[in-house]
Amino acid sequence: MLHGQLPASPHAPHQSLVAQYCASCHNEQVRTAGLALDTLAASPVERNPAAWEKVVRKIRARHMPPEGAPRPDEPLYEAVAASLEAALDRVAEARPDPGRTDTFRRLTRTEYENAVRDVLALEVDLSEVLPRDESSSGFDNITVGDLSPALLESYVSAADLISRLAVGRPVESPDARTVKMKPDITQEWHVDGLPVGTRGGTSFLHNFPLDADYDFVIRLARDRDEQIEGLRETHHVVLLLDGEQVRSFEVVPPRHVGNHAAVDRHLTVRLPVEAGPRTVGVTFLKRPWSVLETDREPYEAHYNVYRHPRVQPAVYEVSIRGPFDARGAGNTPSRDRIFSCRPENAKTEETCVRRILGALMRRAYRREATERDFESPMDFFDRGRSQGGFEAGIEMALASILVSPDFLFRVERDPVGIPSGTPYRVSDTELAARLAFFLWSSVPDDELLDAAIAGELGRTGMLERQVRRMLGDRRSDAMVTNFASQWLHLRNLESVKPDMRSFPSFDDNLRQSMRKETELLLTNVIREDHSVLELLSADYTYLNERLARHYRIPHVYGSWFRRVDLDRESRRGGLLRHASVLTVTSYNTRTSPVIRGHWVMENLLGSPPPPAPADVPALEDRTIDGGLSVRERLMEHRANPACSGCHNLMDPVGFALENYDAVGRWRETEGEQPIDSAGSLPGGEPFLGVDGLERALLDRPEMFVGTLTEKLLTYSLGRVVDHRDAPSVRKIVRDAASENYRFSSLILGIVQSSPFQMRRSL
Repeated sequence: MLHGQLPASPHAPHQSLVAQYCASCHNEQVRTAGLALDTLAASPVERNPAAWEKVVRKIRARHMPPEGAPRPDEPLYEAVAASLEAALDRVAEARPDPGRTDTFRRLTRTEYENAVRDVLALEVDLSEVLPRDESSSGFDNITVGDLSPALLESYVSAADLISRLAVGRPVESPDARTVKMKPDITQEWHVDGLPVGTRGGTSFLHNFPLDADYDFVIRLARDRDEQIEGLRETHHVVLLLDGEQVRSFEVVPPRHVGNHAAVDRHLTVRLPVEAGPRTVGVTFLKRPWSVLETDREPYEAHYNVYRHPRVQPAVYEVSIRGPFDARGAGNTPSRDRIFSCRPENAKTEETCVRRILGALMRRAYRREATERDFESPMDFFDRGRSQGGFEAGIEMALASILVSPDFLFRVERDPVGIPSGTPYRVSDTELAARLAFFLWSSVPDDELLDAAIAGELGRTGMLERQVRRMLGDRRSDAMVTNFASQWLHLRNLESVKPDMRSFPSFDDNLRQSMRKETELLLTNVIREDHSVLELLSADYTYLNERLARHYRIPHVYGSWFRRVDLDRESRRGGLLRHASVLTVTSYNTRTSPVIRGHWVMENLLGSPPPPAPADVPALEDRTIDGGLSVRERLMEHRANPACSGCHNLMDPVGFALENYDAVGRWRETEGEQPIDSAGSLPGGEPFLGVDGLERALLDRPEMFVGTLTEKLLTYSLGRVVDHRDAPSVRKIVRDAASENYRFSSLILGIVQSSPFQMRRSL
């Protein structure tokens, strides 16, 4: 009998597999990893679905039996996995359990900001008012059930700020906002979004609360001796509002060395500005020379005097103060959204107020407002009305809506009288909220809410039409900026600080370009509804000149991004070749096959190894170990029996990416040694480099697509998926296969699944 083949047996395939390959470790006496598979295999699968789902995951990932032990051949692996999955799917069909999300789930900071944007037509940055949400299981919308007194106070402050900006109430004293540039931004070249012919500076959105005068104060970057950096000749600074130049300043070097204190004091101006959101820009006019160092080596970072001295002046911060001499609230998008009527007299005031508040609560609470809902906002309106008139009353009522639990929390209550543990379909308004926060990270719009209130989401084709419409809306960018940013760890780029000696050309310009490349690939797959496998196999990417230089790809000029079709020699394409991913999975001085391997296994294969033991020693740095390669240094961990089990899974995956350094540049050697990029997936054939790793992943598409589906489902539900959700995930993947795993097929599969549409009573 050939190795890996089983004799004819009346038993189910998994029983024979357990007896031949598993029972020596996972038996009632030894119970490795707490599993006694010999006992489990003697009982029907439906008695222990949680345990068998763990077994299926290990089999699909080829994690078991461990490396070095006798292993089944591929047909046997597939047969056992398919048999177990079929049995588990029958269990789920007979006893459906859609799981249970928390009854109260607080909006994350991102969701809160987006909800304010869509309810009030007001974009606000609340990063200085609300704390960052903690991540759990990869996402920040999982552990959001609490509202501590300190956090509630933050939300009250946010509501006061938002309601004042939205209504445009006159202020007792001027306010100030200062926007500081990141310390590692290089400002030698054009900034995307600013006019052609300029260099450096910044552009940002600012909400001007009133038609009034405002002070604009610009300060230039200084070195540690308080000298303005790079100021050797005369430069011109321009101030722009909504892309139009409103003031130009000349900056002249002082006559005496060291006399820089007053050089930028005149970069201050008071200007009349109409209320509403305006794009403020500050930049330098680009000089026409062509012989400076920046033209010869344009992307050598120049952002601080300690190691990267600037060769031209740079903007340090921009402050806006005001309003002064206010002339009224003006016409703003938020006021147009709020004030749908004006009372003609005292008799019609209450009718108008109820109309305004009813519309606001309908959008904010994601349902029709009830009489009870009006009680608190009307009380607040009366208090504000008595102090400052009609608009002051609306402002105070709006602030009360923004701190209401019906706005701050996503509320899903069990039907009255339903028995404990009973699966039930959530209401249409709850389903609409789930859908909107999934695809938009925000509240439902009027079209979706109208359909939900009318009870039409259950009509044939209605849900699919809404999903496709919403994916085509710009608000679905949240699938990239919120979901994918967390899934792929792109948010971590902000805290990445590669060693300045090892990577002297790294700056924030490159950091943001890395992130933009990945976001644009994801956006293209979503917008064009391509196969999600294109995230791995893409033969194109999106580049600007900064990133193209980093990749050594020629003929890409300018700060704007464009699609670039690639040849094999570029060594770029899918996610595994993106500098964003390669950088966030490295240390600040070197690559880490361990981190990269773990990232691939967790985020692309859905089979992360267990956490490392607490007493594992750190990997020695190259400065201590005589110049050994990372692969050679990792042999220390792989030789340790306590470490080898996990490292034998992770390291071969990470080694395949070793041709990319810690900031994603291609290399052939490490030090003086040639790179060895031989790798393998658990239980798979060896391969070479990123090409081989991509082929291995694409040869088993159900693993990657299944992992992406689990990540999407976790994010959409705001809870960790478990063994009860596995049959739904498998169905989504099977159904999507017939459409070549198009992105919309996964989204529709999730939206139409039992976990998304149903809930288990407490």
